[in-house]
Amino acid sequence: MLSYQAKSFAKINLGLKVLNQRADKFHNINSIFLRVSLCDSLKLIPSKQFHFQCNNRLVPNNEKNTIYKAYKLFKKKTSFNNEYTIILDKQIPLGSGMGGGSSNAAYTLRALNYLSNSTLNLREMMDLGLEIGSDVPFFLNNKKINLVMGRGEILNDYNAPLLNSIFIVLVLPEFSVSTSWAYKKIKNTLDYNKDCPKFPALDGDVDWKLFGNDFEKIVGSTYPEIFEIKELLEKEGALYSSLSGTGSTMFGVYNNFQLAKQAIGKLTNYNTLIVTPT
Repeated sequence: MLSYQAKSFAKINLGLKVLNQRADKFHNINSIFLRVSLCDSLKLIPSKQFHFQCNNRLVPNNEKNTIYKAYKLFKKKTSFNNEYTIILDKQIPLGSGMGGGSSNAAYTLRALNYLSNSTLNLREMMDLGLEIGSDVPFFLNNKKINLVMGRGEILNDYNAPLLNSIFIVLVLPEFSVSTSWAYKKIKNTLDYNKDCPKFPALDGDVDWKLFGNDFEKIVGSTYPEIFEIKELLEKEGALYSSLSGTGSTMFGVYNNFQLAKQAIGKLTNYNTLIVTPT
């Protein structure tokens, strides 16, 4: 039996628009998902029975854990009989809006599929991933950037020639945001008659004002410090600043590494780091 090791990357939402609530209680969205270099690490080691361990004690060690769900679903869907201990080195903050749990589930499914000699095709893996979370298909698709629609299952290529020339400052407040809480709050603000928004291509003519996150006002009404972070990032030269997902992470997009470093120097009250698209 083989061992396996992988990076489990985070994402940010360059833009996020919530369109409506579906009959299945999920929401249709229009969003730009961008995979970034911040990542957790996964190790799968052959063992006599399934076991999970993590360096972060706040990560549940039961059926609420996305790795646990992915492992059990894969074993149920396939005839794969081998057992593994999965070790997670957690670096993506919990409740940060960067898809850490979904990423962990996706890369666990990818690992198990590799170890079982590619039992499932990509579509089958995505369908399985949707049983765990709406962001899982994006990480399974293994693309740097996608236009994401539906509840997360519709993934389209996105024109983004600028990706290799931008730096992203992540600002990580002390608080976390519950995704379910944020969607309950936004339900009362939805305009079911609004047109589906169109985001601009990430090229030399990009108008950053055409991006935006519908959750900013929702989250900011309870945690107003996100607006202070946004203002500071923009004051320090960010081309664009926004909330990622339902938060709590704020980010600023820069085309100059020194400006990004300078911004971090002004955000001494927060955990910060510079990442790149990956």
